[in-house]
Amino acid sequence: MNKGIVLFCISIILACGQKAKTELSAQEIVDASIKVSGGEAYKKSAISFDFRDRSYTMERHDGRKVLKRISQIDSNTVLDIKQYNGFQRFVNDSLISIPDSMATKYANSVNSVHYFAYLPYGLNDSAVNKKYLGRSRIKGKDYYEIEVTFDKEGGGDDYDDTYVYWFNVTTLKPDYLAYEFHVDGGGKRFREAYNERYVNGIRFVDYNNYKPFDQGVVVQEMDSLFMADQLELLSQIELKNITVLPDNYN
Repeated sequence: MNKGIVLFCISIILACGQKAKTELSAQEIVDASIKVSGGEAYKKSAISFDFRDRSYTMERHDGRKVLKRISQIDSNTVLDIKQYNGFQRFVNDSLISIPDSMATKYANSVNSVHYFAYLPYGLNDSAVNKKYLGRSRIKGKDYYEIEVTFDKEGGGDDYDDTYVYWFNVTTLKPDYLAYEFHVDGGGKRFREAYNERYVNGIRFVDYNNYKPFDQGVVVQEMDSLFMADQLELLSQIELKNITVLPDNYN
């Protein structure tokens, strides 16, 4: 065989091997994203913010997350608390009894707001499954596309939901996400992050919240619909009065 051809083949093999080594896995992308978005600060901070006239707080008791929501309903102060061992509702400091179905609904609502507020933190929970789908290009920037699903065990009541995240190749931050949900009739959403800011080392963003005109589309292709103006803007998700303080409950 011609010596030049042999050298050319070797160079191609080495180049392919180098590409394989430098391509990040889904786990590596998520790990890096959490690190640049707050890292250990997520575990060491008490966080509070306001969203749509309600106040939310995340604390840790004995190392476990305690998620709270405070609402003013008429002249009453309603405190909802979700933690590992269940859900509680207090009205004007008095614990009240509510049906299990309503407790589940309230707990899911509290958890959902907290979940989106701290992304990408949470993507390394034990029930999370991550799959690298390849690269995409949105608004002239390159993104790693990662699908997230959940185990039934430990995945919560919405374990059958599917999420897709688009992580900026340069910054490793999740600028876009899409998800398919099944509660309340189900549907699909696409979120575009904006207004990035860091508060005591933790990244927070607001979102433009879209839905597709055609609910029959697959969630993995929502970025293409976004680029083709085939999404309807539903709302803006804005966090206000964010505070991040050392958590005294560790």
